[in-house]
Amino acid sequence: MRKYIGWIIVGTLVLYLLSIPAPSFLAASTLLAWLVPVLMWPTLTRSACSQAMVLMAIGCAALIFSAFRGVFIGWQQILSANLPLLAMFVAVSFLVLTNAGLEDHTLPEGKSAVITTAFGAHLIGAVINVSVLFVFGDRLQRKGALTTVQSIILARSFCAAAWWSPFFVATGVALTYAPGMSWQETLIPGAIMSVIAMGYSIVEVCYFRKAAFSGYPLKAESLTVPVFLATVVICVQHFKPGISILNLICTLSPAGAIFLMKGRPRMATLHDFIDNRLASVSSQFALFLAAGVFSTGIKSITHVYPALFSLEGYTFTPVLFSVVLGAMIFIGIMGVHPLVTIAIVSPLLVPLNPGHSQLGFLFLSGWAITTGTSPLSGVGLALVSRYHASPRRIIQNNWHYAVVMWAISSMVNIAFFQRGIAF
Repeated sequence: MRKYIGWIIVGTLVLYLLSIPAPSFLAASTLLAWLVPVLMWPTLTRSACSQAMVLMAIGCAALIFSAFRGVFIGWQQILSANLPLLAMFVAVSFLVLTNAGLEDHTLPEGKSAVITTAFGAHLIGAVINVSVLFVFGDRLQRKGALTTVQSIILARSFCAAAWWSPFFVATGVALTYAPGMSWQETLIPGAIMSVIAMGYSIVEVCYFRKAAFSGYPLKAESLTVPVFLATVVICVQHFKPGISILNLICTLSPAGAIFLMKGRPRMATLHDFIDNRLASVSSQFALFLAAGVFSTGIKSITHVYPALFSLEGYTFTPVLFSVVLGAMIFIGIMGVHPLVTIAIVSPLLVPLNPGHSQLGFLFLSGWAITTGTSPLSGVGLALVSRYHASPRRIIQNNWHYAVVMWAISSMVNIAFFQRGIAF
């Protein structure tokens, strides 16, 4: 069955979308989702396998313990907790079909190249996700490696899109673990943070590091698809705010990808993508499904010992926001996936009744900063494995960026979300 794994992944998305009007399809979608890591386990990376096994072990132990204590959340929630996130991840994976290769073999130089590369990686990556790193990185690398300044610009600029892009899985995670979050309310502060993050990186590279920079030969047509899709999402959310942003992305992404794809003939290109390239998301299936079991296990433990995990007497002040964000960033840089830290933090903070969008902004900030600075994040591992970056150097080059972005995120939280501030 492994040769049909791409179609099983597509089936997971299709059946999930069908389950929205007809919930009876949810069980079939869940079954297909779990088939993916089972069938592809021998091909998964060691990192994905180890993280998934640890999460599953802790989650199952917590669920069994809770069941003996009389608390059982239910099989559907255990097995399908992160199914909407997986559906979104599959949907946005199709957007790589809209990326057009460039025939220009020259690389621009200088400060203008830094700016165009940063905004190009940011805007294109905001839609086609992590594949932009390989599109840009393969074009920029020399003898299989990127320079320090190229790595800084690519990683930080791409990851900064997590603050605002509805096509980033970070948005799906925030919507899931911050119930009631409004994406429209995090859009402006998130966009401000992404501009600040890129501005900080551009100034650092151009005026402090002063190293030679060869940039990506960006052309205006490269931005057409990202800008068009982002505009559609923003307009739909403005005029039809009741539509779930996650379900909108799940529907719009594959439809837009098929309509705007560059490869011809369309059907042959689409079949090739499903048969030969879509299986690359198998590691995410293992991680997200295991994280779902883990998060429901943690949630069940909080129900068994409500007093132990209660922050009763606390309020979600700016200080608590900063402390939690700092802890998430530190733990993330040490190698814990931001999805895991969010799954732990969410059941502790939700009972404090914070602003839903404020909580979502916390999760988006943790995701954006962590993935842009950690050598053990998906982006960091791509730089290490594909472009021979040094994990130690990644931390040395980015620790100050993480600290500054943490401080600025804390201030943006006060400016946009904190009402009736009480320190």
